[in-house]
Amino acid sequence: MTLTDKALKQRAELTYKANRNTGRHGWLRLTPAYSMKLVREQLSILPEGSMILEPFSGSGTTPLTAQEMNLRCEAREINPFLVWFGNAKLAYYSNKIVDDFTRATIQIGKTARNEQFNEYWTPPIFKIEKWWSPATLKALAAIKQHINEYDGQVQDLLNVAFCRIMINTSNASFNHQSMSFKTVTNYDAENAQRDYDRVLSAFEDTADFMADTLATPMQNTSHIQEGDSTTAFTGFEPADLVITSPPYVNRMSYIRELRPYMYWMGFLDNGAAAGELDWKTTGGTWGSASTKVKTWEPTDNTPVDKELESVCAQILEGKSGQILSPYVRKYFHDMWNHFKAITPVVKSGGRLCYIVGNSTFSGNIVPAQQWYADMMSALGYHDVHIDTIRKRNSNKQLFEFAVCATKA
Repeated sequence: MTLTDKALKQRAELTYKANRNTGRHGWLRLTPAYSMKLVREQLSILPEGSMILEPFSGSGTTPLTAQEMNLRCEAREINPFLVWFGNAKLAYYSNKIVDDFTRATIQIGKTARNEQFNEYWTPPIFKIEKWWSPATLKALAAIKQHINEYDGQVQDLLNVAFCRIMINTSNASFNHQSMSFKTVTNYDAENAQRDYDRVLSAFEDTADFMADTLATPMQNTSHIQEGDSTTAFTGFEPADLVITSPPYVNRMSYIRELRPYMYWMGFLDNGAAAGELDWKTTGGTWGSASTKVKTWEPTDNTPVDKELESVCAQILEGKSGQILSPYVRKYFHDMWNHFKAITPVVKSGGRLCYIVGNSTFSGNIVPAQQWYADMMSALGYHDVHIDTIRKRNSNKQLFEFAVCATKA
């Protein structure tokens, strides 16, 4: 299928939207997720006993899909919140744990209703009052306080339910490349009672939803490790298939959408830590990372340097070019380091499948799919090919691709 094919659609079923009402995939709406349908298509052709490797695990779509298909998957993810969340989705939960989780939810709701508007800990999120109304914040704080009284798998499930309602009751709207907040109307006692009750009811409803997704237990055949995918995959079993969707070049921040979860769950306690983590990721410019990227210089060469430097020179002349130009260069140097790091753990005859989109900066196309393919070819992979999957949005220049190759 070519880029000029007029029949090519946006195809929401091939995005994270396909996961929303599908078992554990739908626990949280996280845009780092990609479609389980894309993963299933690739896994369905694997022979029994195959090993899958997912180097940018994100919300755990690949390992969870593999597990649902009784396949094994080892995954890596740099964000500690996503490591926790992904492994929570993968875990085996006994009927007793599910029953204890349901009872705990009911008890937490009762306790919070009997102590309305108590003052409990809230995370040090900058201008937290923009995120939640006063009563909503108090209800969330009460729920989190009592979740902390539990432990083990019950606490994990309670925290997932909390994350779901925490983001659903916020004033934030995560749009492409930006984040906005709803306008808060005049606040009075009637609004406060409504907001407080709404949060508690949402928590109980979410627990019912999650319990339904846990009705059919699954065996734990996948696992996610915390780690940087630009470094060696020491200890990983050789893979028959590497399937992943790295951060797209135009994501710009890996941590932006995840910050509220990470603060509430205790993975972050200040903005400096957020910026430092974003700097370590592939494609991060949050906080201090935006300052560091301005002075970043490559320490090695990539197979796409000529094309990369030409495009980056044009980006430098555009809006915010002092940040965006070195950012794009760093992104592809990170990906080159990644491809070099992962190649030793791909079996001879093993395949790569990378789902990625192209991007535009100041009107300049960044052909990530072609540069991924060029890097694979430079490392000796054969049958390197690019399949166009879908249009990404109303911008006629943006598409999503599957870049695939086979190791000799």
